[in-house]
Amino acid sequence: MKAFVDKETCIGCGTCPAVCPEIFQMDDDGKAVADEAEVADDLKDSAKEAAESCPVDAIEIR
Repeated sequence: MKAFVDKETCIGCGTCPAVCPEIFQMDDDGKAVADEAEVADDLKDSAKEAAESCPVDAIEIR
């Protein structure tokens, strides 16, 4: 399972790194980015919560 952020949709609200900082960070442009590695088993629930918390649905977990 990996996390993906659509940077065109992202509004840079900072919710995803607040919920799951191990996977999501804010880049220099003020948009969220996801760690490119596989989401560890112990972080799957947190990553999914971050995706569900995104106000513009810019995050996909697959």
